[in-house]
Amino acid sequence: MKEISSSGIFSSFTEKNRIYVDKTEQIYSLVTKLDKIFISRPRRFGKSLTLDTIGTLFEKGVEPYFKNTWIYDRWKEPVCPVLRIDFLIYPKDSVEEFKRQFVMSISEFAQYYEVKGYKEDKEPGLSLRSLLNSLNREERYAVLIFDEYDCQLSANINNEELYEKYRECICSIYAALKSAPAIRFMAVTGVTRLKDASIFSVGSDIRDISNESAYSQLIGFTRDEIRTYYIDYLKLAASYDNHISQSEVTSSQVEAVLDRMAEQYNGYCFDRYAKKTVFSTWSVNNFLQEVSQSSECHYGDYWYENGGLPSILVNYLNSHKLTSMDYLTEDGTIDVNYNLYMNPTTLKSMDQSVLMCQTGYLTLKSPLEPYSYVKLGVPNGEVKRALLIGLSNLCFTKLPQLSAEERELLDRGEVSSVIALFDAIMNSIVYDSYDVDCEGAVRNSLFLYLNGAKVDVRCESHSSKGRADLIIETPNRRTVVELKHTDSETDVKDRLSEAAAQIKERDYGNTAPLKELVRIAAVFNSDPKVRSFTFEKV
Repeated sequence: MKEISSSGIFSSFTEKNRIYVDKTEQIYSLVTKLDKIFISRPRRFGKSLTLDTIGTLFEKGVEPYFKNTWIYDRWKEPVCPVLRIDFLIYPKDSVEEFKRQFVMSISEFAQYYEVKGYKEDKEPGLSLRSLLNSLNREERYAVLIFDEYDCQLSANINNEELYEKYRECICSIYAALKSAPAIRFMAVTGVTRLKDASIFSVGSDIRDISNESAYSQLIGFTRDEIRTYYIDYLKLAASYDNHISQSEVTSSQVEAVLDRMAEQYNGYCFDRYAKKTVFSTWSVNNFLQEVSQSSECHYGDYWYENGGLPSILVNYLNSHKLTSMDYLTEDGTIDVNYNLYMNPTTLKSMDQSVLMCQTGYLTLKSPLEPYSYVKLGVPNGEVKRALLIGLSNLCFTKLPQLSAEERELLDRGEVSSVIALFDAIMNSIVYDSYDVDCEGAVRNSLFLYLNGAKVDVRCESHSSKGRADLIIETPNRRTVVELKHTDSETDVKDRLSEAAAQIKERDYGNTAPLKELVRIAAVFNSDPKVRSFTFEKV
């Protein structure tokens, strides 16, 4: 079997004889139909490899790297110089040093390709303008590739002065690119789309293809691609899953592996019609590599292990309160205004859910329709667990964990002990970061903690008669909790009666498989002087 690679360098796939999932048909369409494009994708999704593939195609042509790809017999373009700018390698804490290194990259390019008339300037925008004007006078063209353009901005969300300096510098860079005839093709990637960086301002000639259906599967793997290019690994996984030899594996067993992979790693939608999805390339590659190396089929989590919450999101949440966790429910989605989704102005004021979507923790769940709302939700099981872990770290003063004694108390179903545990959980919330001011916030807080502590807990679990707030499954019991919220002691009695009546009327928890059932009505009083539950066994 060919080895699997997660490299962002296209030439390494040929040089090291590794699996390359052929995206060249979409790339051909992209570079022949468009001149300047921007595409937003989460981290570790394959943006850099896509850019390097485009750069290699223009810089080297099809020989020898593109043999056995779709584009090999179709590409007729002459080779062309490629200016590659990776913002990740430039300083994030000094604009002056950023400018110096950026200008040095431009000057090195000009020197290597012997661009006559180029004059270096300490300002990146002026140096870039000089380069492009000089190329134009010589009737030469260049391809420009800018990777992770928003890196410096995201690193300085909470440093207003530095953020503004970087923003102005980046604006000047993109101003130099506008209507430059020497640009044969230009591609820009990043995590976020920001109007204040001027890339997407009125009059910009850069096309944002982040949600265009035709290119929605350019970055990421489709199910068909995984089946085609990784079939040997899928058969290996199926053989371990079913304890048989690879020669005995059936197509239905391969599909079963793909089904499990889809639950964990699929579901990312970048299609404005909300029809096409892709798998995380990072997770698929790591899962299949682990199958090969460990000789077992373990559907592990790789998203959070690759760095937890992205720094851009951590920096944002350090200065913004969590406003909603509705997407943590069983079928949870959250509605976002179309304009807020499509036109975020600045990182500092970006809607929390839009940022979580752009960083990969939420994804499209509905078509993008002007003058309407966009539904966002968690793409898959792996991301949901990663999100729960990350948010737990932000919401609680300590990592969620239960002792053996606390787990035994849950299993025994002693109501007073369960409520005492709930009180302890609510008392460990960082209230400066997360306001518990409604029933949903109470429910999500308990769910977040218990899930992070590896308890089998369901939030708003559906049955034929309705949705219970929390259902906790232990080896011997099923505990059902109907939650209400108040901030006034005078309302507690009425709210408690309401919760108890709801449990009885809808017969929560009486579902297969049958277990001993414990049902609790509970009201959380969020008055800072109280912050505790009143409860009743139903």
